[in-house]
Amino acid sequence: MSRRRGSPAAALTLAGVVVVSAAMGFLFHRLTSRHEAGLRPVAAVTAPAGGDIPSTPPPAPVPQKLPDISLPDTHGKPHRLSEWAGRPLIVNFWATWCEPCRREMPLLKGLRDKKSKNGLEIVGIAVDHHDSVEKYAEDMGIDYPILVGEQGGLEAAAAFGAEPVLPFTVFADSQGDIVSLKFGELHPDEATFILARLSDVDAGRLSLNAARSEITGEIRRLALARAGAPAAAAH
Repeated sequence: MSRRRGSPAAALTLAGVVVVSAAMGFLFHRLTSRHEAGLRPVAAVTAPAGGDIPSTPPPAPVPQKLPDISLPDTHGKPHRLSEWAGRPLIVNFWATWCEPCRREMPLLKGLRDKKSKNGLEIVGIAVDHHDSVEKYAEDMGIDYPILVGEQGGLEAAAAFGAEPVLPFTVFADSQGDIVSLKFGELHPDEATFILARLSDVDAGRLSLNAARSEITGEIRRLALARAGAPAAAAH
């Protein structure tokens, strides 16, 4: 199937992806004093009595393309997301104090190990203090690029139309089109499905809008199953 660009429904479709993805977690807990001001980790969601999962849309429009933000790495060298143009990209926002962020690190490392031969790159954006990030990345053996920013990290998150919650993950195809935003901890089944659709888009087997629509449905189904909601609620 050929890729269709500039469809009037694209923005609405992408917004739907974000709203459904956000269902994985927008129930926040209070920050402790050691957390970054203005940031909250996304808490796990349990299924409410009605079998549906609450969702909250982001506060600003989600861009269709990756914004070309610039932040320094752990050595202070500035990098722009455009450095990875032409490759499928996962951009993961995280912090050292964020428990679900730490839990998904092994998954991200594994994805890079398995998929880098197909061109996939992962870029972590740590909204945290430089010294904490540098030590954590070294201790954990994180081998994908890490960019660091306190206020800069918050501004980068805002460029994606995202609330200041962590973690959240952006999936973009090799043309820089944002295919999906996933709020909350990324799980292996979600990553597998999203990356398969992203590959279909890059290969011309699936249109961008169709990929977004399929991701919307599957992420919702997985969210309901993980929260323990009845299977019928996903329909």
